[in-house]
Amino acid sequence: MQSLKTSNLNEAASGCGGFLYDVDAMFRRAAELVPMQEGLAEKIRICNETYITRFGVRLRGRMYTFEGWRAVHTNHPAPAKGGIRYAPNVDQDEVEALAALMSYKCALMELPFGGSKGALKINVSEWADAELEKITRRFSQELSRQNFLSPAINVPAPDVGTSERTMVWMANEYLRMHPEDINAAGCVTGKPVAAGGIEGRVEATGRGVQYAIREFFATERDRSKTRLPKTLKGCRVIVQGLGNVGYHAAKFLAEDGCKIIAVIERDGVVRKADGLDIEKLKAHVDATGGVKGFEGRNVHYDKDGAGALESACDILIPAAMESVIHSGNARRIKTQLIVEAANGPATYEADKILNQMGVTIIPDLFANAGGVTVSYFEWVKNITHMPFGLMQRRQREHEQARLIEGLEKALNITFSAEHKLAFATGGTELDLVRSGLEEKMRAAYARMSDLMAENPAIPDLRTAAYVLALTRIKGQYEAIGI
Repeated sequence: MQSLKTSNLNEAASGCGGFLYDVDAMFRRAAELVPMQEGLAEKIRICNETYITRFGVRLRGRMYTFEGWRAVHTNHPAPAKGGIRYAPNVDQDEVEALAALMSYKCALMELPFGGSKGALKINVSEWADAELEKITRRFSQELSRQNFLSPAINVPAPDVGTSERTMVWMANEYLRMHPEDINAAGCVTGKPVAAGGIEGRVEATGRGVQYAIREFFATERDRSKTRLPKTLKGCRVIVQGLGNVGYHAAKFLAEDGCKIIAVIERDGVVRKADGLDIEKLKAHVDATGGVKGFEGRNVHYDKDGAGALESACDILIPAAMESVIHSGNARRIKTQLIVEAANGPATYEADKILNQMGVTIIPDLFANAGGVTVSYFEWVKNITHMPFGLMQRRQREHEQARLIEGLEKALNITFSAEHKLAFATGGTELDLVRSGLEEKMRAAYARMSDLMAENPAIPDLRTAAYVLALTRIKGQYEAIGI
């Protein structure tokens, strides 16, 4: 007789598909490798609760009704953490899938958060800024009343269609409703620095993608399974989506010597064999809403953006929406390395095909974890009411200055003013955030790589990531007697 886990996996494999199905199927595949008491895997898999709200806002002389969700996959540990997206085609399954990914992501990165996600069904382009603020504040009221907005219980962040400004509106509305909460600034993350945010949050997900790729290249036993060179210099990269994540990932990889040979957006793709100027392209996309019309020497435009995913490259970075790589196009993918900067860009079936083809995938729950990691730093800053580095920066400067002085005397040399300044300056908040993020990314990659190397039953980085996440969540549930 098949085990319950095996029959569940087979049942999932025969399903009709969808983002939630893909996440559940990947979960079940990993759950086969994590010994658990009967029933615990199913308890971990499903969302604890999903709140649906339909609220009215008077705008343009009439009443409009909006539908929103906030799903909590797990609140062990608390608070639950996850972004809020504004999109016209979002639904409950998508929100619950994203909430589950957040649980696994936080567990993999060893962050003290459960997983949550929220969404509002709205096309932001149809509303003026003042109207969006009014809608957001009403949404925040509904979330706060049900304890889905709180620094101790549930902490949103920006996602697709939302921004720093959206978070300020939410935080301000929460403070208005809870003026006694001294930690009110921590009810959301991703705020502007002036409103209690943290340096480096805007770049965090893209920076984390850079650190993830660097660590893969630095791990010889993993890189050697591909035909990739030993360094990033000269690697040909295709990026899908030039939003915040895709832009920063492309920018930082170009600084590492990569050639961004193509960028895909909603209206098509632009290519340049020796590398696109990402700053100029980003300015064009912001001004026009797409890549069409971007000009330059040897720059070529094609309206078939989806087809460009199948172009030959060394590194493919889907940084837009889920399920863009699927069973219909997976066999035509021509790359050695896929880095999932977006959530769920490859379906479960595509993941199986790509692994059979020998394509390495750095999975979403690790590759794009930079955002939630730096959100954790921001949340800690808010609830401690202490900027990072405040207590250590000047002490470090004085210690380093004395060390330089001692070396100059002992060795009878004189360091240049430039070297003295670089060596003796205490780390800024941005320096510390980048340092902390790099540490978390490097440590998590090492755990995944080591587990994959030690256990022949774990054939790829995604399975390793899920096994590590589920093992940690299992321990948390067992520790509290569930």
